[in-house]
Amino acid sequence: MNRIKEVLKDKGISQIWLAEKMDKSYPTINEYARNKRQPSLEDLYKIARILKIEVAELLVKNDDIK
Repeated sequence: MNRIKEVLKDKGISQIWLAEKMDKSYPTINEYARNKRQPSLEDLYKIARILKIEVAELLVKNDDIK
């Protein structure tokens, strides 16, 4: 499970924008966001870099990060 959808919403960023930055299709990013498909580890790092966050923020709730 990932938190891509929640992080995008918190940052006010659209899935379409992320798809363009990732050079991926919108349906792929949408599947990631809906947890219908999990991104590769490489893609998780790329998403984190683009969103300027730690990878852990995509995987666990902020309250759980110590």
